[in-house]
Amino acid sequence: MGRRKKGLSFYEKKKKLSTHTIKEILGMAFATFAAVFLAIFLVYSVGIRTSVIGVSMEPTLSSGQRILINRIFYTISPPERGDIIVFKPEGSQSSHYYVKRVVAVPGETVQIMNGRLYVDGIPEEDQVYDKMEEAGIAENEILLGNNEYFVLGDNRNSSEDSRSANIGPVRRENIYGKAWFHLGNSDTVAGWIE
Repeated sequence: MGRRKKGLSFYEKKKKLSTHTIKEILGMAFATFAAVFLAIFLVYSVGIRTSVIGVSMEPTLSSGQRILINRIFYTISPPERGDIIVFKPEGSQSSHYYVKRVVAVPGETVQIMNGRLYVDGIPEEDQVYDKMEEAGIAENEILLGNNEYFVLGDNRNSSEDSRSANIGPVRRENIYGKAWFHLGNSDTVAGWIE
């Protein structure tokens, strides 16, 4: 008479969530949020990839070389002399991206005399570049307005740049970003652009 029934019991202990388990769940949720945020940030800041068209940036960049554009950089600070920028002339959506080097910034004067670049009357010191055969619109002194940049290709005698009347000084709103990383091809190794 005092026998217990043997068999299955349908009563189980209630399990409580431990502090350790809660911390693990919150840690995974935070890591997931951080990964999604980082992915969105990277896609927005480096969301454009383009290829260099032509030989105008040789030897720095070669024709067909793929580059990544940093779109965030110029929301923090304006383009500076020496930066390689990516733009579309007059913001034309039907045009391809142009990749050129900034040689003068807003408020400066630009002129090309005897094949040499003069910024604010001072000749360019860098002797890496060939003497320019064509001065284009920079034959006469140009005063850059607010948000205007004068750009040239590194291979100056094979470049369509700010010297051309159809391009001229590049307005800030037409600059898509800074060319900051090039992807390797059969001839080059991937790396940062200087």
